[in-house]
Amino acid sequence: MAKNTVVRHSGEGKAFWMLDSLYEIKASGEETNGAMTIMEMTVPEGMGPPPHIHSGTETIYVVEGTLRLHIGDEVFDGGPGSLFHIPEGTLERFEPTSTVRLVVTYTPGGLDKFFAEAGEPAQRRELPPKLDSPPDIDRFIEIAKRYGVDMRPMPGS
Repeated sequence: MAKNTVVRHSGEGKAFWMLDSLYEIKASGEETNGAMTIMEMTVPEGMGPPPHIHSGTETIYVVEGTLRLHIGDEVFDGGPGSLFHIPEGTLERFEPTSTVRLVVTYTPGGLDKFFAEAGEPAQRRELPPKLDSPPDIDRFIEIAKRYGVDMRPMPGS
């Protein structure tokens, strides 16, 4: 196989549970020589990250389900086949309007380390058991800073 080739099939690679969601690393920053991180995310309705700003770009492709994406002052709805490319330095967040499965690419790579530190290793390739208590958003905000993400508290919290 050619040097630096990444081949990953369904169910392979590291996976993490966080915010009642499943985050699977398809290609890590380390595997792509820092060029990108590619993740597959399964996020239930009503979950999703707090507002945040990346120091790099983010591209979201909707595989299944629907979501509402807040990009700057605009709001977009998306379903299967929708793609959103978000430039670095843009305040954004998404809220699934059904359980959604996404492929998300971050450039440059390395954001997979945030998910590894903030989440917990997934015991199965499915959504985790629901949390008994609200997530520790302050902890996520602190960890995110180390990976170039300016995460904000949810509106109204």
